[in-house]
Amino acid sequence: MTAPTADIVLVAPEATWNRARKTGAVLAGLGLIATVVFGILASSKTVHFALGTTTSGANIPIPGKLGAILFGLIALGAGLALMLTQKRYGLWVGVSLGAFVVSSLCWQVSQAANGDTIPLGSLAQLTVLAALPLIFGSIGGVLCERTGVVNVAIEGQLLTGAFLGAFLGSVAGSYWVGLLAAAVGGVIISALLAVFAIRYLVDQVVIGIVLNTFALGITGYLYEQIMRSDTQAYNSPPRLPEWDIPLLSKIPIIGPALFQGTILTYAAMVLVAVVTIALYRTRWGLRTRAVGEHPKAADTLGVRVLGLRYTNVLIAGAVAGFGGAYFSMVSATSFTKNLTGGAGFIALAAMIFGRWQPIGALFASLFFGFAGALATTLGSIATPIPSDFLNMLPYIATIFAVAGLVGRVRAPAADGKPYEKGH
Repeated sequence: MTAPTADIVLVAPEATWNRARKTGAVLAGLGLIATVVFGILASSKTVHFALGTTTSGANIPIPGKLGAILFGLIALGAGLALMLTQKRYGLWVGVSLGAFVVSSLCWQVSQAANGDTIPLGSLAQLTVLAALPLIFGSIGGVLCERTGVVNVAIEGQLLTGAFLGAFLGSVAGSYWVGLLAAAVGGVIISALLAVFAIRYLVDQVVIGIVLNTFALGITGYLYEQIMRSDTQAYNSPPRLPEWDIPLLSKIPIIGPALFQGTILTYAAMVLVAVVTIALYRTRWGLRTRAVGEHPKAADTLGVRVLGLRYTNVLIAGAVAGFGGAYFSMVSATSFTKNLTGGAGFIALAAMIFGRWQPIGALFASLFFGFAGALATTLGSIATPIPSDFLNMLPYIATIFAVAGLVGRVRAPAADGKPYEKGH
């Protein structure tokens, strides 16, 4: 009998920094940058944070230089707290990032050429609007990947939904028809994804990229051949009406964002709640998660693995298609080539950032939406940062969020792996 070796564990777990320590160190570094750099660059001019959707009315005044330094120190402190305690990860990350953003705003607005006020209500409203297609797209991704099918084709689903929503909505003169058509557009791309990925076992990432290219080409071609020939008849869909909820829409900051919007705003909130409950509290959800983790074991217990994958991929396409309607019936009332502009890829990143969870995908989408809304708001008051750089904010946030803030994430075990019954 041989003696047990003593070098089974080469490195003690304490010797390696875990995710909380690494994230805390990064956040502390950002806080230090905010304190020193933003504090030096900021002027002493008072910055106003208005509570409504306009620059008038109640506001919170903060001296620019003092605010930049103070909130920089808060960001630094929160990062150090996370690094040292390794507890309350979400709380410290939220506090640190929020303080860093406010510190940055104090610097930029104090140096702005066209104003000294940030309307927080308007910023929140723009955040939710920018996040809407990302919410629908990322939830569509969750539905697909939780059942074991990689959905890189979210961009194509959004784009096809936007096209069909604009086209059939214009022909029928009804936004209800446009919404239904947008869902059908997403289902068409999803059906192709399902057939090639599930039936013919094509590499799921490759087929997703191909379908995105196909959607871009076919919608561009049909736009040139049909829509441009008669814009009034084929490319003038009705705009989705806004529905205000009395009293709730008057709540400062969050009221205009959550309770003053189109049907897509309310549908997005309901969708996240429904998918969360269904995924963790129903038989369908249990089977979906089982198929995404251990399809062979699920098959042994009588679950129709391939049938469930087909069903979920098609549902995901309908969900993403609704998100496409935002582009041609909310943010604009017409369709143009490549209207979605890469939103599907940001939605895919939001799904990963949200760790394949519906609520996580929601908050990740809001995070990316905030980056876009912030770029729009700061651009309107001519801050020192060039507008081209501000337009890069959503994509920079995508890179840093997925690469730096998420840490190690684990997709469903069977995600992207074809399943053949009996093998």
